[in-house]
Amino acid sequence: MSNPNTVSRFDEIFNSTKKPVLAYITAKCVHTSDIDDIFQETYMELFVVLLKRGTGYIINDRAFVLKLANQKLARYYKLLGRLRNVVSLTSKNDVGEEVDLSDFIIDDFLIEDFSVNNIMLDNARRYITSKPEIVKKVFYLYYDVELTICEIAQLLSLSESNVKNYIYRTLKEMRSLFI
Repeated sequence: MSNPNTVSRFDEIFNSTKKPVLAYITAKCVHTSDIDDIFQETYMELFVVLLKRGTGYIINDRAFVLKLANQKLARYYKLLGRLRNVVSLTSKNDVGEEVDLSDFIIDDFLIEDFSVNNIMLDNARRYITSKPEIVKKVFYLYYDVELTICEIAQLLSLSESNVKNYIYRTLKEMRSLFI
């Protein structure tokens, strides 16, 4: 069972390291679909370490969590490689996410508008997932992690102009297709 000090220390470490750790995992992942799992596993492991070793065990928060992330990445892809030899890991989900429209108040939000926006969002997501991994990583880091173009360029070892080109060219393509 965890005590308040453990939870408090975990929150402190999480809040101070989440952005660089998420950026690191994003840069190192083979597929963007793996990012959330590895990110979650990293912080679950951090919590276990705090429970087992105590709140004073970690000296350098960032270095420790990045080391955990690196271990999780290595284990994840090693296990994935082994599983591919045994089982086919491909699966298609054509259904997509389910949305319960009864959660929306009809007076404040027209269901038709929501449906149109949802379709446009699904089209944009589908389009981004069809792009090369580098474009997916750039979009993820820019829009989800909210890194700057400069930070993305440094993290992915690209020039700033390449990062801008990935973003702006893809946005231009999407506008011509969906708007």
